[in-house]
Amino acid sequence: MEDKTIEQEKAATIASLRSLLQPHSIAVVGASRRQATIGNRLFHHLLQQEFKGVVYPVNPNTEAVASVKTAPTVLDISGGVDLAIVIIPADEVNQVIEQCGQKGVGSVVIISAGFGEIGAEGKKKQDVILETCRRYGMRLVGPNCMGVINANPEVSMNATFSSVFPRFGNVALGTQSGALGLAILEYARDLNIGLSTFVSIGNRADVSSNDLLQYWVEDPATDVILLYLESFGNPRKFARIARSITLKKPIVVVKSGRTPAGSRAATSHTGALATAEVASEALFAQTGMIRVDTLEELFDVANMLSHQPIPSGRRVAVLTNGGGPGILTADACAERGLELPSLSDKTLSGLKGFLSSRASLANPVDMTAEATADEYDRALRLLAQDDNIDIVIVIFIPPIVTQA
Repeated sequence: MEDKTIEQEKAATIASLRSLLQPHSIAVVGASRRQATIGNRLFHHLLQQEFKGVVYPVNPNTEAVASVKTAPTVLDISGGVDLAIVIIPADEVNQVIEQCGQKGVGSVVIISAGFGEIGAEGKKKQDVILETCRRYGMRLVGPNCMGVINANPEVSMNATFSSVFPRFGNVALGTQSGALGLAILEYARDLNIGLSTFVSIGNRADVSSNDLLQYWVEDPATDVILLYLESFGNPRKFARIARSITLKKPIVVVKSGRTPAGSRAATSHTGALATAEVASEALFAQTGMIRVDTLEELFDVANMLSHQPIPSGRRVAVLTNGGGPGILTADACAERGLELPSLSDKTLSGLKGFLSSRASLANPVDMTAEATADEYDRALRLLAQDDNIDIVIVIFIPPIVTQA
């Protein structure tokens, strides 16, 4: 009975997020003609990326934005609205959310700051907005976020204030930090890593990483999930959801707030309570998520996982043309709980048939600096077919060629 309830909750969550990530119509409340404002940038980004639905600018103080006629309020829009992006002062937000509810909007993204991240008074405003959303059955992203992206050409939505629109790929990304979200999008562009969807969750008043994980595990466009987290919210629920997902798709996480100083900064940043480091490590160990420490590592792992299947086990073979790098790799594997087993007799016999007598056939396999491309190819094929091996790590050190 409990499993059935969990599946029903998951199905309801996925259905509720379609208006957020696959909208057919978007209202930008606070769209502006003034250059360099967030309302101006975000509205133009939707137009520039040729969002496949309808975009409505909402602003009572101007007749048009980018030659598109404005509506004074959401209620004045003639058509239906799936998603509303709200970019107005914090004190005016709840009135707009009430209007969105009356209009039948499915989801709202509140870019505006001035809520739970600034303290008790801001948290009261945030709670009022959340209550309004729940009363009308709307999903809420934010407040204090940078927006959402769906890079699928069938949607082509850049509802953020970042001018970077990633190429379409199989990596989904969620972040609690808007500033890091900007850096992450630029990083993905520079490394040519394609994204399926991107969500900046900000204060997580409603939609959290738990919701996004349940959506992404069933998203056919997503094979790898990346998260930047400052806290887990409900750690028990997060662990349950993550554990079920890592059996199907890898989750790679940068978790900040590892030190007391970082924890204090995380709490003041989004108003979320940071999770103790010991508890965080235990949660990662229990769920099978991959924890990394930097954005560089996040994208190194993402790049590999987006092109490689998840390993079936922890037994590693190391293939190298240099002894030192092989030893360092063996140490790194052992420190992370991976095994370097002996190779099968069949594999050893095959390697002896073409490698130099100076090669070391223990694991790591050191072919020495004279190894050729053909020998790399043959050795890799043998290791990949070894029943004792789940993972092959290949190291190549360019040899120094000298002439006598």
